[in-house]
This record gives sequence, structure tokens and C-alpha cells, in this order.
Amino acid sequence: MNSQSNGKLPEHPEPFWRTSVDFPTFPSLKEDLEVDVIVVGAGITGITSAYLLANEGLKVAIIEADKVLNGTTGHTTAKITAQHDLIYDEFIQNMGRNTARLYYEANIEALDFIRKTVEEHQIDCDLTNEDAYIYSVSEKYARKIEKEAQAYEKLHIDGGLVDGIPFEIDNVQNVLVMRNQAQFHVTKYLVHLINLFQQKGGQLFEDTVAVNIETGEQPVVLTRDDNRISAKHVLICTHFPFYEGTGLYSTRMYADRSYALAVKAKKEFPAGMYISADEPTRSLRSVKDNNGEELVLIIGENHKTGQSEVETMEHYKSLEQFGEEVFGLEKIVQRWSAQDLVTLDKLPYIGELTSGNPNILIATGFRKWGMSNGTAAALLFRDMVTGIESRFEELYTPSRFYAHPSLKNFLVQNANVVGQLIKGKLGSPKRSPDDLAKGEGAAVTIDGHRKGAYRDDEGKIYIVDTTCTHMGCEVSWNSGDRTWDCPCHGSRFKPTGEVVEGPAEKPLQTYDYTIMDNLTSEDSGY
Repeated sequence: MNSQSNGKLPEHPEPFWRTSVDFPTFPSLKEDLEVDVIVVGAGITGITSAYLLANEGLKVAIIEADKVLNGTTGHTTAKITAQHDLIYDEFIQNMGRNTARLYYEANIEALDFIRKTVEEHQIDCDLTNEDAYIYSVSEKYARKIEKEAQAYEKLHIDGGLVDGIPFEIDNVQNVLVMRNQAQFHVTKYLVHLINLFQQKGGQLFEDTVAVNIETGEQPVVLTRDDNRISAKHVLICTHFPFYEGTGLYSTRMYADRSYALAVKAKKEFPAGMYISADEPTRSLRSVKDNNGEELVLIIGENHKTGQSEVETMEHYKSLEQFGEEVFGLEKIVQRWSAQDLVTLDKLPYIGELTSGNPNILIATGFRKWGMSNGTAAALLFRDMVTGIESRFEELYTPSRFYAHPSLKNFLVQNANVVGQLIKGKLGSPKRSPDDLAKGEGAAVTIDGHRKGAYRDDEGKIYIVDTTCTHMGCEVSWNSGDRTWDCPCHGSRFKPTGEVVEGPAEKPLQTYDYTIMDNLTSEDSGY
């Protein structure tokens, strides 16, 4: 299968933020460890939390299952803004004006923290102040933008309706601006924070997979290599929580994917950051490459993980077509995709893993707005660990429940999971491994059993069982990223079966694997 469109799309995905920085490397954990705080996950939340707590004089360590900044943070758009789509009118209606205002303030405080940190330490991370715009190309969303503008007025948000956007998109009907937001180069910023963290005595370990927690007065994190990390506080900053306890997070979130291109455009990009209110989403911002040349990031095409209605390469091609129409494309430098989690009420879960358990804290469900929400989580964690009362604790608490959005979305989301589980068990794939071209993967039938097959660029075939090791749903092939994706809870696996993203902890198996194996086999994620 040829993944090229008109010859411009790169063959393999690689995020801009991972190729424009020299990353430090760290050893894996080889022995037991005792610290004040163990941070699990080296993205923006984990690194910022560790930096802040090390500044408080605490003994802090970070463990990362893969490499630093190779997860969601390394695949972001790196907008730092409190304009998170059309959200404030909805929050006012479902949760009240005070809650909506608190959410805005938490994200603005996070933005201010990043600005002050960059200035204090003179961090070269391309931080620029930008206005953020959301626009509509349909009458339906034009009305929604008007309501959002009214919410801005009620909440005293600096912004409002404006006449248009400074580039040509057909049929733009309404535009809302939020003033004085920002964008930056996220990995340049966080690599500098890692250096500051280490200077304070912080430790960081890569290729160290956390698999469980022994709860108690002093919890213990257990690793896949049978090492034990004792700590007064555990911060779970792993995108999807590697440990759920009785929090039932799998039933309270879903994974959503989107796609990105970094392009050299024929037309100059205007100032500002832009996102469409309509679907399919189009998000735009500029960046500078290492030679100082301007690139445009074009992001969008979101869908639930594992549930795309078209081949995933088609999403990249749709972004390419949009970029060609609006800017004209000289070159597509990079392409990649990102995944984030959406909670029942669209507010992140930040705080105690379960109510009354103050020494295990969690941050998840940022809904693609992790630069501000992840930083807000780190600031809240600092206060909770050091015993400072925070006005944002109740806002983000994972134990909250808003009857209207939470109950409805709980039922819808879990009905979707059940539907995907049943759908994956019905019928047999018609294809066999011999049908696959180089670089192609697909569900196939071998000796009457459903399997996943992938033929690499050299022609070698890899076979896996398609039963996800998290909850037993059947994974589907993602042609754009060459991964196996689970439609139930968003786990992703390499063509050879290794875990790319959780909640699954164990790789796809090569033998016949069933739902019951998740409960009885050592190869399960439990």
C-alpha cells in the first residue's frame, strides 16, 4: 500500500517537536528507590511537577516508560491558551458561572507561570504572545460562537467577536478572539526544566514501566522489572493512568486522535493562533525550524481512537488538501498524529486518585489542551503535596459528578465500548497474510482464528493476536501511523505488538488470546 498522496506526504510519521531538539538520555531504574515524591510520566505535567517540588526541597524522582517527551506532550500543537474550543457557555450551563470562571483562571495562571519561568531562566523556547481565534464556516456554529462571546462577557474574559480572520477560508461566518495568549516550542522549554530539576538533585529514569501500586500510608510503585519505589506521594502523570484503583477511569474517559502536518507554505502566515468550531476541526499556528524558516502547523481530523471511518492516511490527505487551498504548499516537512483523553464533563481529572487517598494523585483528561491544563495540574500538585490550600482543588477533583453531562456521557461512552467489543467479535476477516503489500497491515484469518498481520518494507510478515490486553476488545490497523489501535479505551501497539500507549500494559500476544486471559493470564494488564 502506497502511503503517498501527491508525493508530498512523508512516508513515516515524526513530530516536529521531537526532531528539532537534542534530547538528554537517562538510564533505566535498576534497583529499589525511596523518595519523597515519585512522578510517573515525563511529559509536561510530570516534568513541571517534579521541577516545582524539587524547588520545595523535596527528594523527587521521575520514571518514564519510554523516552522523555515522547508521548502526548511530544505530539502537541504547543498552544498555551485558555481558549479550549467552545467550552465556556457549556460550562456555565452545566456547572455554573463560578466553575467556568475558575477554569479560565486556572489556565491563565498556568500561562502566566510559563511566561515567568521562561523569563526568569532565560529559556530559549520561541515563546511568543498571540491572540487566539475560533471561527465558524456554518450558520449552526456561528450561533454557537455568539453564545460563547456572551459567555466571555459574563466571565470577564479579554476577547469578543471580530470581523474576520486574515487568510482566505471560504464562508467564514463568525470569529471570536481571546486576547494575549501564547505559543512556544514545548520540548525546548521542558528540556530546560529537566536540567533545572537535576540541578536540584532530581533523578530521572527512562525505560522504566510502572505496573502497579501497593497502597498504604507510604505507597510503593512496582515496576515491570520488579523494582520497588517507596514514596510519601505518588503523582500519576501517564496520560491514561497506569493504575486506576477503584476510580474506574476506563469508564469515565475516551481517547480521541487528531492529525498534524508541518508545512512550508507559499503564503506568509499571519500572527495569531486559529481553530475552527466546525467539524472536521482545523487548527493553525506557525513555528520556526532550526534554520529560522517559518513553518505552518495544520492540525485536525479528530475521531475516537480505533474508530476512524476511513483509512487513517486519508486524514493526512485531507489536511494536505486544506493547506494547499488556503496557503499553497511548497513542502510537507513532517506529519504525525496525537491522542488525548476526554472526560465525562470535559474538565480534566486532577487530584486524589480516589476520595480520601491524599498520597496518590492523578492528572488526566486534558482534551487536547495539555499545555495549560498540564501546567495547572503541576501547580495544583505542588500545593496539595506541600499542604497549601488551593482554590482549584474542588474544580478539578476526580470524584466530582455533574448530573446532566456526566450521567449522559457515562451511558453513551460505555454503550460505545460495549458496541465496539461486540462488533470486534463478530465475523471473520476475509484477508490472509499473503494478500498484504509491503508496509500494509490488516486483520486476517489464519486457521479459522482472527489475527493481525503486518508486512514490513522488506517483506517480513509479523502476526499478532488482535485481542487487546487491557479489556479484550479487538484492535484495528492504523495505516497512517502503522499501529494497532484499540477502539474501546485507546490502547495502541506497534506492528509487532509492543505497547505504544496505555492503558494496556502488556503487548499483543502471538498465541490465541481471549477476554478471559485478561483476568487469568500473566500476559494480561492486570
